[in-house]
Amino acid sequence: MTRSDFRVTLLGTGVPIPSPDRFGPCTLVEAGEQKFLIDAGRGATIRLHQLKIPIGRIDVQLLTHYHSDHTSGIPDVWLTGWLESHFGTRKTPYRVIGPTGARELMENLERAYALDIKIRAADEKLPLSGVATDIAEFDRDGVVYEKGGVKVIAFEVDHGDVIKPCYGYRFEYAGRVAVFSSDTRYNQNVIKYGAGADLLVHEVASARPELMKEAYVQRIIGHHTTPREAGRVFAQTKPKLAAFTHIVLVGSERIPPPTIDDVLTETRQTYTGPLAVGEDLMAFEVGETVTVRRHQPPLSGSNPAKVA
Repeated sequence: MTRSDFRVTLLGTGVPIPSPDRFGPCTLVEAGEQKFLIDAGRGATIRLHQLKIPIGRIDVQLLTHYHSDHTSGIPDVWLTGWLESHFGTRKTPYRVIGPTGARELMENLERAYALDIKIRAADEKLPLSGVATDIAEFDRDGVVYEKGGVKVIAFEVDHGDVIKPCYGYRFEYAGRVAVFSSDTRYNQNVIKYGAGADLLVHEVASARPELMKEAYVQRIIGHHTTPREAGRVFAQTKPKLAAFTHIVLVGSERIPPPTIDDVLTETRQTYTGPLAVGEDLMAFEVGETVTVRRHQPPLSGSNPAKVA
């Protein structure tokens, strides 16, 4: 089967919990010759290396919001991509697009890593152009990138009353559409910008009813979308394929977290269409249909994954 040149790979589907199975939130979007990262959580560079994609080859880094689990991998992508090796070799500025706050984040990182940059420039003769940053900020819904047939539209979502700014992204390429909710409660803007998408990638959060009595659990779930609510989003947007990422399963020492089957069962109360539960390195080929592939090294041996 010929691969589509519009491809989405979930590099990290996890949460702040350090997990070897689910790395921090990060998604790779490949459209034609262009490569985008949406967020860069813990381990983003490791996942890129597993895919044999040079870290310095990322064209644009998109940011959704400024929770640390979504940004802790930024200095690794930025600085490791600058190194003179097959996994780096970036010689042009690291391009960052994000809501208000992106410039402050990157300028502070430049100060934090000033000694590293100074030492490597002197010792390894690395070009300063490759560690420079090119930052663009936005503060409202609209097109934030358009080049080479790729259009990226940012739209505001609702991650909580004080967790602002927070945005999702809609990618349009070659007549196809992939939409990413970012972290959000059930939100009409996701429905508006996700309508008719080929692929809609959405977060999800769940806890067992007996744990919902705890205030901290109510707070966590109250910042996210439950499986039942996510099903409502999918039912209204009607994507060719819906997929879960940033899978928040809350448990305690006494009460285990819900299982993936629990999440699917609850989602099916409100949505009956095609649905994939994201895994790290799961890829979606977005063409006439949306094909799901799990990563099974070597990559040439990967098989289509089951879709619920």
